[in-house]
Amino acid sequence: MKKMKVLLLMLLAVCSVSIPARAGNYRNVFVEMGYQPAEVDAKVKEVFNDVFRGPNKVYFEVGDTLGYVSDIKNHDARTEGMSYGMMIAVQMNEKDIFDRLWRWSKKYMQHQNGQREGYFAWSCKVDGTRNAEGAASDGELYYITALLFASNRWGNNTGINYKAEAQHILNCIQPREYTPATRRGGGGFPGLDSQQQGPQKMYLIDPETRLITFTPDGFGQRFTDPSYHIPVFYEVWAKYADDGRSDYWLDCARRSRAFLHKATNEKTGLNPDMCNYDGSELQMPRFPGKPQQQQAAPRRNGSSNFRYDSWRVPMNITLDYEWSGADAVWQRQYGERIQNFFYSQGIDKFVDQYRVDGSLPEGDEILQAGGFRKLRHSIGLVSTLAAASILCQHEKKKEFVDALWKARHEPFEDGYFDAYYDGLLRLFAFMHLSGNYRIIEKK
Repeated sequence: MKKMKVLLLMLLAVCSVSIPARAGNYRNVFVEMGYQPAEVDAKVKEVFNDVFRGPNKVYFEVGDTLGYVSDIKNHDARTEGMSYGMMIAVQMNEKDIFDRLWRWSKKYMQHQNGQREGYFAWSCKVDGTRNAEGAASDGELYYITALLFASNRWGNNTGINYKAEAQHILNCIQPREYTPATRRGGGGFPGLDSQQQGPQKMYLIDPETRLITFTPDGFGQRFTDPSYHIPVFYEVWAKYADDGRSDYWLDCARRSRAFLHKATNEKTGLNPDMCNYDGSELQMPRFPGKPQQQQAAPRRNGSSNFRYDSWRVPMNITLDYEWSGADAVWQRQYGERIQNFFYSQGIDKFVDQYRVDGSLPEGDEILQAGGFRKLRHSIGLVSTLAAASILCQHEKKKEFVDALWKARHEPFEDGYFDAYYDGLLRLFAFMHLSGNYRIIEKK
């Protein structure tokens, strides 16, 4: 009898670690690893204030009703940061911040009519002037999910009908005909226009594969970005959007999970910055729009490397594990695989860009940021790898969590400092590891 009790206790202990969290049961991994609840709460508030209220904040209010999140080093506001800010605000019950960001997004970024109606211009100057007309697909992904959570948390009768706004975007992202711009820069990102003539189909989700596009335009619809894949967001849409597409969104979630298996290296766990829908390496043409047969063989392209966008994948897979658990076995294996790779590079020494086989990039392969082309030990990547500890059972996970806790978000010796991307990923990681990143259920 005594042995049976011991075995039962051991089984319960294993289950408490390996079963992903469900709504209302989100793990505080910091506390599990010995940090005191009060100091964890204080730390989360400190990191939130760093982003939204501190001397290095990236959130700025405009008048009585508007606000924006700025990529300081690039002097703009991006749908990435705006929608991230809204997701953080709804998670932290900061309604005023959420509403300000949404109003700014709708006023300056969202197309209210025309062939891009419902989509958001991915980059604007901080005065609202658009730097580009096209969208980056991850912005719409976060806007929709954040709006649905706002609807669940605050209702739709406080000045903004959040659910109706989400449904409008969901309707607009369905395939429709458009005529692409003929000049370079008319597509989703400057310099990436397809240069094709005549009407085309615009869509956020590729109709054939049901995977998210890189950009919803002639060029960016040809491939995807692994960091845009958050399968559980589709499950949120299926449950709360009431747009008549629940089965479709659930299938998108299933296919997105299958895609991530293909897009992550089986040895290192690393994923490319961009890739084909089947997960294979993207051969970017030298001259967008020119027939492939007329081009020289593509040079080694950094877009096939693990770099800035790629950092988000460990945290996105962690989010899917926490909120859904539909692919838990593979996700736990992935978490340990990618942590093992970075641990092998040195827990305090790994850099922020690699080829997916684990070798270091060279020359132009290294993506520059803020005017610097340099490999760094970036706190944004430290953050997402720490969040992946939720997936892991090996002892190394604590070292990743401790590394995040101790890391200081401050300028490098050469002056480079990223308050925006590093700061947002750091905050998301603290939300994950403290149990403060949750599905917001309908009241």
